[in-house]
Amino acid sequence: MNHYGLLFISLSIPCFCFAEPSRLEQPPNVIIFLADDMGLGDTSAYQDWTKNPDSLQLSTPAMERLAKQGVRFTDAHSPSSRCSPTRYALLTGRYCWRTRLKHWVLFGVHCPPLIERERVTFPEFLQAVGYQTAMVGKWHLGLTYRNKEGNAATGWDDADLTKPLADGPLDHGFDKFFGVSRSHGTSGPDGQKKNSSTQRIGPGWIDGRSIIGATGDGKKLDGSYQLDKVGQKLDERALKFLKQAASEKMPFLLYFASPSNHSPYTPSEALGEDPVAGASTFKSGTSTNSQRLDFVYQNDVHVARLLDFLDKTPDPRRPGHMLRDNTLFVFSSDNGAERSSKVCTGPLRSHKGSVYEGGHRVPFLACWPYGGVGDGRVETPGRECARLCALNDIFATVAEAIGKPLPPLHGHSYGAEDSISQLAAMKGSLTAPRVAIFPNDHKEASKKTSDKRAWVAVRSNATPLVGEWKLFLDHRYAWQQELFPQELYNLTDDLMESENLLDNPEYSRVVGFLLEQARTAAGDKGYTRQPAEQ
Repeated sequence: MNHYGLLFISLSIPCFCFAEPSRLEQPPNVIIFLADDMGLGDTSAYQDWTKNPDSLQLSTPAMERLAKQGVRFTDAHSPSSRCSPTRYALLTGRYCWRTRLKHWVLFGVHCPPLIERERVTFPEFLQAVGYQTAMVGKWHLGLTYRNKEGNAATGWDDADLTKPLADGPLDHGFDKFFGVSRSHGTSGPDGQKKNSSTQRIGPGWIDGRSIIGATGDGKKLDGSYQLDKVGQKLDERALKFLKQAASEKMPFLLYFASPSNHSPYTPSEALGEDPVAGASTFKSGTSTNSQRLDFVYQNDVHVARLLDFLDKTPDPRRPGHMLRDNTLFVFSSDNGAERSSKVCTGPLRSHKGSVYEGGHRVPFLACWPYGGVGDGRVETPGRECARLCALNDIFATVAEAIGKPLPPLHGHSYGAEDSISQLAAMKGSLTAPRVAIFPNDHKEASKKTSDKRAWVAVRSNATPLVGEWKLFLDHRYAWQQELFPQELYNLTDDLMESENLLDNPEYSRVVGFLLEQARTAAGDKGYTRQPAEQ
């Protein structure tokens, strides 16, 4: 460990330039927009990177606008190749393979909450310093219902949907929540389809702690939950919160977890006055005639409407300025594309559910003009950043932006074990390479869903040999903290991960370095950030 550590320090000292915690007069508002199953090729903001032709590239002008006004990361990753684990890591700053969910997702109509009550989440952290916090969209981190006596239900069968939730988003940092329990197609009956007193699909719309469609007739809902209206409802609630927040002199957090474009593909007819269904086009200008691409495009319309509101609404905390100037807006996706098409994934191997790059390398756009993250102008090309980044870094990035230390790693109200600030990189400052990231969940490890899929990759751009290196460890790392390397790739020369270099002695120092990184980070009680990091 010492040998590799000293070598890393000697190589990295010349580029150290750490940003001081922000001391802005007014802390930024924060909007996190998380798309579902959206690959790098699904947005024209990355067309120059994916090399998609105009005839096949979906046009996403709002995402292009955000990239021009801010910064575009080209080496950003979801912490998992699947949904629930990424959402856990985003909100907690901790890899989900440290929990009971070491692969796959929370599955079924009822799952116990994944986030521990004693753990400080990212929104709780902001609540504590005076932020208004709201979430709209897909939760997928487990719920606890109540039974008819008002006590915590043991599951779906004894849940009384007329009773308020015992554990949900409001118990993990949100003042307001409007959304769905998991993927929109499995969150409730679509209107009256399969809607009965014994339905086992889901609770439909949740507003705060209330299941608003509950009828009192067993699990039968009132039919108000309709899949092609989901985007429209979420758009309305997000803008309603922003209008309310803009009337108060308190900073706000909006976490918009869009169900788009997870299947089934159910684009809304329109969001406000902006058409969606049938409105998506390729960059060539021709219609896509694709329900899937309409659903992807729905995310772009969401983003456009949020940006338009920020551009047109005065900031009550900064007279003479619009909200957009002091709002940190981040756009990303929970994992790679759900399809293997290279148009969707870009020049990457595999897709959702894989630890190959196509499963977890995702779009990541950020803009905050007042804080120096981009200039907020569409006339400029925007900044590009190649620093290694993961969605679990959002916690530490916002903490640094508001000048507050992260929670402790242990003891009371702990958290953010694997969150590293990206603020300096967002501002264009020269920074030290990020410590290794550890994405996981590898469908290629087993033909059937099993614990063998809990592979973890060790991904680093700071190894003894120059390159973008990636070492695959099998399931025994997540389950037993045992190191059994399986594959090694240098993405600098092999983005498609086609040449396994593990048995080549020329790269033994790289393997040793990455194994030491994994050994240091191992275990459910492990961490990858230093205790003093902010």
